[in-house]
Amino acid sequence: MLVVAVAGAATAALTLQKDGASTDHAEETATATAPVTRGDVVETESVDGKLTYAGEQSISATANGVVTWVPSEGTTITRGKSLFKIDNKPVTLMYGSLPLYRTLKEGVKGADVKALETNLKVLGYGDALTVDKEFTSTTADAVKEWQQDVGLKETGTVDASQVVFESGPLRVSEVAVDKGGRVGVGAKALTVTGTEPTVHVDLDPAKQNTAKKGATVGVTLPDGKEVKGKITLVGKVAKAGKEKGKSTIDVDIKLSTKKSGSIDQAPVTVKLESERAKDVLSVPIEALLALREGGFGVEVVKGTRKDVVPVKTGTYGGGRVEISGSGISEGTKVGVPSS
Repeated sequence: MLVVAVAGAATAALTLQKDGASTDHAEETATATAPVTRGDVVETESVDGKLTYAGEQSISATANGVVTWVPSEGTTITRGKSLFKIDNKPVTLMYGSLPLYRTLKEGVKGADVKALETNLKVLGYGDALTVDKEFTSTTADAVKEWQQDVGLKETGTVDASQVVFESGPLRVSEVAVDKGGRVGVGAKALTVTGTEPTVHVDLDPAKQNTAKKGATVGVTLPDGKEVKGKITLVGKVAKAGKEKGKSTIDVDIKLSTKKSGSIDQAPVTVKLESERAKDVLSVPIEALLALREGGFGVEVVKGTRKDVVPVKTGTYGGGRVEISGSGISEGTKVGVPSS
């Protein structure tokens, strides 16, 4: 429940004329003015969230052998870099939409061939290489150049023991194998995510109306910095919460900045919109005066004249309050305490 700080003593005796203007009040506290403005007034509700990264998935070992190198947790791996090494042979990340499900060699055609050729070209291999869907002898020559540079046997063919196709850069969130340990094909090697920071909220289903996909929200980061975010996911199915008998729905938020800190699972605060009054007149909350007979008024200032006018209040939010009443229009000056 929002607590409103009202300018002027709540016990001030305000005698209103029939036209609504005050001719006497016990205590005048307004020493500055603020204009009545028109716009949206938004009431927000703060909920707890955690900083994380979207798109979590597992990367499996693609060969049998001894793990000779693994990345550190938190490392970002980009095109052409090693995900891990087995028997000192690197498994390289390349960008592509299809998993590498077959051996790519001369004579093979398809979208996976085009993805391989695109990566080779971007990485600087195959000056004469034409990027298309056909694996030619020129493709094989480019593959051999790449294999020589990364320490693989120069076969001119590529399979899943050498390359993993993913849609873009990956961030290592967990290393599931130990350097020196033996692994087999299919064993979990890494847990990875995308590199875009995101915020996850386990939201009480009763507050589902405050989270709308595409809505802009405010996020307070662990260092106290406030940034904007956009809701990208609102779950449709409630799941069991951490507390017994409680359920939650998933809400994901994409941040407007990548500078969110590097601590995965760090707590953040999210301001969700609970109510919005569109295109209304509003004043700073501190402009409100408590009337003796009940309700609120504002002190309308016209030159040297100051009249307290009763108003009807609506939505509160962002330090402002929606008001309406006789003589209240956009640009009207009202009294506020000086800061």
